[in-house]
Amino acid sequence: MVRFLVVCFFILLHISSVTAQELIEIAEAESKSAATKIHFKANSNTSNYDITYHKLEFSVDPSVAAISGKVTTTFTALNNLSTVTFDLDDNMTVTSVTQNGNTLSFSQNSNDELVITLQATLNQGNSTSVVIDYNGNPTSNGFGSFEVNTHGTANTPVLWTLSEPYGALGWWPCKQDLNDKIDMIDVYITAPEQYVSVSNGLEQSTSTNLGFKTTHFKHQYPIPAYLIAIAVTNYETYSHDVSHNDNNFPIVNYVYPESLTSAQNSTLVTVDIMEHFIDLFGDYPYKNEKYGHAQFGWGGGMEHTTVSFMGNFSRGLIAHELAHQWFGNKVTCGSWKDIWLNEGFATYLSGLTIEHLDGDLSFKNWRSSTINSVTSSTNGAVYLTDIDTTSVSRIFNSRLSYNKGAMVLHMLRKKLGDTHFFEALKNYISDPDLAYNYAKTPDLIAHLETASGLDLEEFFNDWIYNQGYPTYNVNWHQPETNTINITLNQTQSDPSVSFFEANVPIRLNGTNGEVLDIILNNTTNGQTFVENVTFTVNSIDFDPDTHLISKNNNVTLGIENNPFIAENISLFPNPVNDILTIETSKNITFKNVIIYNTLGKEIFTTSNKEVNLSQLNQGIYFIKIFTDAGNLYQKIIKE
Repeated sequence: MVRFLVVCFFILLHISSVTAQELIEIAEAESKSAATKIHFKANSNTSNYDITYHKLEFSVDPSVAAISGKVTTTFTALNNLSTVTFDLDDNMTVTSVTQNGNTLSFSQNSNDELVITLQATLNQGNSTSVVIDYNGNPTSNGFGSFEVNTHGTANTPVLWTLSEPYGALGWWPCKQDLNDKIDMIDVYITAPEQYVSVSNGLEQSTSTNLGFKTTHFKHQYPIPAYLIAIAVTNYETYSHDVSHNDNNFPIVNYVYPESLTSAQNSTLVTVDIMEHFIDLFGDYPYKNEKYGHAQFGWGGGMEHTTVSFMGNFSRGLIAHELAHQWFGNKVTCGSWKDIWLNEGFATYLSGLTIEHLDGDLSFKNWRSSTINSVTSSTNGAVYLTDIDTTSVSRIFNSRLSYNKGAMVLHMLRKKLGDTHFFEALKNYISDPDLAYNYAKTPDLIAHLETASGLDLEEFFNDWIYNQGYPTYNVNWHQPETNTINITLNQTQSDPSVSFFEANVPIRLNGTNGEVLDIILNNTTNGQTFVENVTFTVNSIDFDPDTHLISKNNNVTLGIENNPFIAENISLFPNPVNDILTIETSKNITFKNVIIYNTLGKEIFTTSNKEVNLSQLNQGIYFIKIFTDAGNLYQKIIKE
């Protein structure tokens, strides 16, 4: 998703890239919208029962910031219950509560609780239903949980809800525990008949009476309270059909009339993205119902189950919100500490969409932009602490929860290889203990380790649980034509990590245009690798395709010589002004030389023993002298 206040929130990714500033602005907007609700925690007074069903009957008018409703809730007692507590803003007024047709006593308090006294004690394991009638003017701050606004030049009324993370209690009596999904819901929306209503699941029917229209939606998959949503305005609707790998369902789009033409030109790509995600991660989680978009009055989006609310129809936003149907909706992060399991995944899947539709270069540019965001500050972990979860801006941190989470997933993909990586994610998303339920970071680790056979404890300690990123200093030399020595030194941006273990990509470039890509499994600082090579290397590139989180890396040409070669070659003067003279003994035959800068980049080559350096700027350079007996490296100073 990219939602808006949501258990995970969104990064508005455009077609190929997104700037760090854009991410910051979105994060700030979502943080502000969430700020009034984040201090609400799962209510311990609602932990003694499990909700299995809601029948939600809402009467609304998009021109009026008010709601009246009847909510029928079926629940199972986890302990013996004489009372049951629901979360409901005290701005809402409950008018009656019944159980089996009998009136119950109830009370509302300043803790935003509705406390109902049951007819008789409900024993553990038994179920019952209560019916709550209520009404009121929902509190809505900015882009709050219940919003009434207008759109278009005619200022047509529009109403939408956005309950993430704890906004549902603002407009209906619910249980806002992140860890209790409702098995099934029926939603009935009654509104003036000129309007079109939207909610989760499949539309079942519409009926009109005395100028009002009631629209019935049924959703038959587990859903948390924050993902239940409604919207009402003069929507135009159109559909795209998906038929792919036994997935047959419509993508239903609800858009403002003034946006119809542009939306129709933008949303067709959803089918391609959907099919790609199905290929990668398995069936669309709600394939027996629908997917869809409903336009609403905010610049980002929110991944409500089966229907994402969209402030625009950019391809990046479409991909991000669709990704959440798997990562965030089917499998939901089990705590705010693990929010990267929603947001990091949705961000990475936006990147995968770029790879799929635009190719490797565009995907590389996306990775580069993402890494620049991650390394724009030196600290911060992907996994949150308890204190972190009290800060909205920290939970919805675009640099960490979104971008670093996404790039860590990419590094895992490179570490495991595509086969094992995507196998692990398919198994994770379909795990019967996690599917349509909740997951925490160790659940993902278990699937990654099972699929790959790797021990990932150190990797996750470095990249998820602790802070910062590495900077590398790469020193190389080629003592013989068929080998190259590469030494990796690393510094860390934050002291929480003593060393980042990583697979470091290196590209060797030959004097005749040869290219060899190698991966160095870097496990210790100062580690030296001796690699076979079939050509003379004139330069190396660090992480040339941008697969590794790092910053300000430096590549230098080192000096290590065979003593025999060093004894039989001399060069002078050094420091040198214009002409550097090379002399060799009669035991070896001179071939040619290459001059490098301190980054190991070739400046020029010559076969003359008198090397003209007059065109070079003052500074330090390296010379590599080739002979039939071996090669000599030497540092020279140009005056």
